[in-house]
Amino acid sequence: MKCPFCQHDETHVLDTRVSEEGDAIKRRRRCGKCDKRFTTYERIELSMPFVVKKNGSRTEYAQAKLRGSLMLALRKRPVAAAALDNAVQSIEEKLLTSGKREVDSNYIGELVMQELKRLDKVAYIRFASVYKNFEDLAEFQDAIEEAGHERKRQE
Repeated sequence: MKCPFCQHDETHVLDTRVSEEGDAIKRRRRCGKCDKRFTTYERIELSMPFVVKKNGSRTEYAQAKLRGSLMLALRKRPVAAAALDNAVQSIEEKLLTSGKREVDSNYIGELVMQELKRLDKVAYIRFASVYKNFEDLAEFQDAIEEAGHERKRQE
């Protein structure tokens, strides 16, 4: 580890602890040359899989895009911000635990629909109408009936 003050290559670890949040290792270090002290943190670096779009192109996963899609579907719906955060976290956990380096955008769309169906049926229908490209009223009715059957099973 290079010293941030003099750029010397040799530093010594004086103390190692788990951070207060429990998500990192905190190390107190001292430079062998200038004798100054500094702190470093080690954190887990998780890499999300790449997203393969319908046209075959690949792009990096973007949480902002996922969150934006959910927020658009949930616009003016009585869903708490914490519930939205939990939905994003749930989708990301499923992506990470899939173990895949690439996932189809369709897979992410299905995960979004599952979360929206659980959160708010109206938001689910909104998203499904765009995602599945509904072309007539019958497709809307089918989606509404599907959401209604899901509600009856939960009651």
